Amino acid sequence: MVNAVDRAFPLRPETSALIVVDMQNDFVRVGAPLEVPDARETIEVHLALLDWFRKRSRPVVFTRFVAGPYPTLMWKWSPVIAPPVCCCWPGFMRAYGDIEGERDCAGVIDELAPLHGEAQIDKYGYNGFHRTRLTDLLVAHGVDTVLITGTVTQICVEDTARGAFHEGFQAAVVADAVSSYAPELHRASLQTLAMKYGRVVTADEAMRELER
Repeated sequence: MVNAVDRAFPLRPETSALIVVDMQNDFVRVGAPLEVPDARETIEVHLALLDWFRKRSRPVVFTRFVAGPYPTLMWKWSPVIAPPVCCCWPGFMRAYGDIEGERDCAGVIDELAPLHGEAQIDKYGYNGFHRTRLTDLLVAHGVDTVLITGTVTQICVEDTARGAFHEGFQAAVVADAVSSYAPELHRASLQTLAMKYGRVVTADEAMRELER
């Protein structure tokens, strides 16, 4: 997975942060309106990365795709955002097929629940940097490199990686911690990102390099 182009920048623990993109109930849980079944397969990898960053007190940031209650352009591209489904409306409670009880549909899944002090960045589009405080937050922590995980690879993950590039951050997308409902688009997205926007690494590769 690593090649000469990928080696354009190193991963350094003292200047790196982890960005977890949209691992929310309405994407990950069974029967969710925007369900990405493969996202559940990345939970264990996410936990390993979260553990690594948390033990070293490095920044961890969660993005949340949010919508409602008034129509926007996004409603045209994701009609489930509109009532009666109200996908990704903060505070809208929903039951899912793989857990008991209801959950806030826009919330990060229980398995990856943010700890006290870990930032949650709400975005009304695909790019975690667009019209949010993410750039300022990373700069304040002395970050110049971001590891990006989450879902959906070819949409919010890719757009956030592109956003990182345009904001001047080095981005490494973690291939086994991102997911999609379309395998061919997943692969194409990773190829595009590795060619022009940053690095594509596995979680093990990233953590081994950060340890050096």
